[in-house]
Amino acid sequence: MKLTVYIINEKIEKFYLEAIKEYEKRLSRYCTIKLIYLKREDQLEKKLSDNSYKILIANTKQSLSSEELAEKINDLGVSGTSDISIIIGSENTPFDEKLTMSQMDMDTGLKTTILIEQLYRAFRIIHNHPYHK
Repeated sequence: MKLTVYIINEKIEKFYLEAIKEYEKRLSRYCTIKLIYLKREDQLEKKLSDNSYKILIANTKQSLSSEELAEKINDLGVSGTSDISIIIGSENTPFDEKLTMSQMDMDTGLKTTILIEQLYRAFRIIHNHPYHK
């Protein structure tokens, strides 16, 4: 499975980037993951693949538990959807699905860190591996 996470933000704090990098490394055993940092929303359209399943992270009523996220990722893979784009920091991008991390507003760096950690947790659940070492 190929995951591409598009993050639209001017700057992400170094400590978030370090945490994100650690989870990227852990995720690499389960999937191909690529993070693309964009400064402006208008750069996104040129980067998105037409064949990708697009998930927009934004404030909405629809949220998932870790287990539900794992089931969603697994279902997408089983149905033949192997290219997933996850977009953080845009409200105007066409999407296939819209999810929320929390009803609370949060910094883009924190939101990205939580997302990457939850993706790692989801793949651990899918493969029946314990989450904590």
